[in-house]
Amino acid sequence: MPTKKTKFYLTALAICLYMAAAAGQVHAQNAMSAIHEPAKKTVSAERLLAQVGFLCDSMCQGRATGTRGNTEAAFWIQRHFRQAGLMKFGESYAHRIYAGNGILGRNIIGMLPGSEHFGRDRYVIVGAHFDHLGILNGSLYPGADANASGTVALVNLAHMLAATRKIGKSHGSNVIFVAFDGKECDMAGSKALWRMIENGELRNPQTGAVITKRQIELMVNIDQIGSTLSPVSSGRNDYIIMLGTHSLKPIKRELLAACNRMFAIDLDISLTYYGSENFTKMFYRLSDQRIFVDNGIPAVLFTSGITMNTNKTRDLPSSIDAEIMQKRIFLMYHWIEKML
Repeated sequence: MPTKKTKFYLTALAICLYMAAAAGQVHAQNAMSAIHEPAKKTVSAERLLAQVGFLCDSMCQGRATGTRGNTEAAFWIQRHFRQAGLMKFGESYAHRIYAGNGILGRNIIGMLPGSEHFGRDRYVIVGAHFDHLGILNGSLYPGADANASGTVALVNLAHMLAATRKIGKSHGSNVIFVAFDGKECDMAGSKALWRMIENGELRNPQTGAVITKRQIELMVNIDQIGSTLSPVSSGRNDYIIMLGTHSLKPIKRELLAACNRMFAIDLDISLTYYGSENFTKMFYRLSDQRIFVDNGIPAVLFTSGITMNTNKTRDLPSSIDAEIMQKRIFLMYHWIEKML
């Protein structure tokens, strides 16, 4: 039987080993966080609110497809893609779409290359629609949450992943960023992008190779990500909803929760639409991920849910919680970065 002295030394050794392991874990987490600091420094709550404000300004006229205001928003997105160093598909980031009833719009598309050794033939698409309802019966529908918030998240994710790449971190997949037009016109923009893929018209701007649907590993859509008005749990407004985890490989289905813990973001995560199986299935098909879902591509939707302001004139920048939106963008960034 161990003596009291032996027990003391064994206990002391156990404590030392535990403290060393904890210190090692903290050191590893700090080192991991340091890699992402340049990316996170590109985003601030104040900047996010200002960007949403621009897209909701009277200059953008509610961003209805085919209007001058929609064109202003498209130019703004292209400037951000250029600043992030995204590659163009062809001569321009803008690619014309037909939205029906004689209305022409444009998708804005850019690519962040993956690793030269591992990422040439693998693609992840990250999208958000930037159009909205415009001016109806003399009233401006600014669409702050729907979907200026998603558009702002999209361009900031482009800046963040580009910043990570600049410090030497390579990714296993190319990332195609798409600001969809025509979502309010029966999702004309996402359908137009799918036709480009089906027709062999979407070519890797780095290699010239045709991008096939078999090479698309994941589609990530962001639609309404700035509100805290429809929380999933009572008493918590710091939440995020992700639909479509069932389409991912089983080993990837817990990754969002792991990133939430690992990077101390601590959002309240829901993987259903407010606990309803029927509403989850329905809402999963109401945005631009649907064409990818219908064609067998794993796809997820990030959202903060429909609110009483959705598609109303009162969907204003003042309804956006920029600090929570920033946390959501950080979580999406870490999750996407780990999925690449």
